[in-house]
Amino acid sequence: MIKIGVIGMSPGNAHPTSWSAIINGIFNADEIVSLGYPAVAAYLQANKATLGIPGAKVTHILTQDAAISAHIARTAGIAVICNSAEEMIAEVDAVLLCRDDPENHREMAKPFIDAGIPLFIDKPLCDTLADLEYFAAEVAKGKFIMSCSSQRYAGECMAAKQDLPNMGKIELITAVGKKDWTKYGVHLLEGIFSIMDDPKPISVINVGKPDAAIVKIDFENGLQVTVHLMEHISGTFQISIFGQQNWKLVDVKNSYAMFRDNVIEFIRSVQEGKPRLEFAKTEQIIKTLIAGTESLKQGGKKISIN
Repeated sequence: MIKIGVIGMSPGNAHPTSWSAIINGIFNADEIVSLGYPAVAAYLQANKATLGIPGAKVTHILTQDAAISAHIARTAGIAVICNSAEEMIAEVDAVLLCRDDPENHREMAKPFIDAGIPLFIDKPLCDTLADLEYFAAEVAKGKFIMSCSSQRYAGECMAAKQDLPNMGKIELITAVGKKDWTKYGVHLLEGIFSIMDDPKPISVINVGKPDAAIVKIDFENGLQVTVHLMEHISGTFQISIFGQQNWKLVDVKNSYAMFRDNVIEFIRSVQEGKPRLEFAKTEQIIKTLIAGTESLKQGGKKISIN
C-alpha cells in the first residue's frame, strides 16, 4: 500500500479534498459543502461507483492551519494530521502538493525533494524561470518530480487526438477559458500540447490585459494557436481545432474523470519508480506560460522560447 501525504490548501483550490476522496474511496459531502465546495460533493456523489484507487491511500494531511487540516481530513477519511513537512516525510511514500499558488511551490516542495520523496506538484509548477531552472536541475539529479494540469488526461482531449488523422493538416487552434492566465491558462495549454503530441513552441505574444489574456503561440511545426482567458465570461474550457479537411470543438466538462486519471498516472509512476510524464513536456508548457506573462508586462512584445 502506497501511503500518500497531501499538502494544501490555497484559496479556491478544492484538490486536497477531492483528490483525497478519489484515492480513498470515501467522502463526507456535508464536510465538503461546509468547506465551500458543493460542486465537488456533487461530482463525487455522481461518480461514487468509481471512487477509490487500489494500492494507494491518502494517510496524512498538512496545511498552514491545523483547523483546515482537520476539516480536510474529515472530508476524505485521512487519519493523520501533520504539523510539519519533516513529520510527513518520515511517514509517507509519496506526496501530492495540492496548492495552485506557484510562487510558493519551490519553498514547499524543497524538503520533500531533498528527502527523495516522489512528488506531484499541482498546476502550474511555477511562474518564474528561476524556479523552473531549480526544478529542472533537481530532475536532472534524478529526483522524482511530476507536474501537470489534469486536462492532459481529459477524455475529451484524448478523443480529439484520436480524430486528428481525419482532419488533415492542422492549421489553427483556438482556446477559450474563464479566470486568469497563470492558474487557468495552463489548463488550456496542457490540453492543446497533449492533443498535438507536445510540439515545440518558439514564440509567444500576449496582447490582452491583466484580466483578459489574448495569447498567440507559434510552434516549430508551423502550427498557430491563440488562447483567450477572461475573468468575467461564462463557460467551460473549450478548444477548437481547425484542419484542412475538418474541424472539431473540444468542450472539456468532466473534471472528475480527468482528476481521477491524473491521480492514477501519479500512483502508477510511484509504483514504477519514475514519472510517466516526461519533465521536458512540463518544462515546455511552463516556459510558454511564463513567456505569456512576460509579453504582457512588455506591452505585447514577442517573447522567444529557447
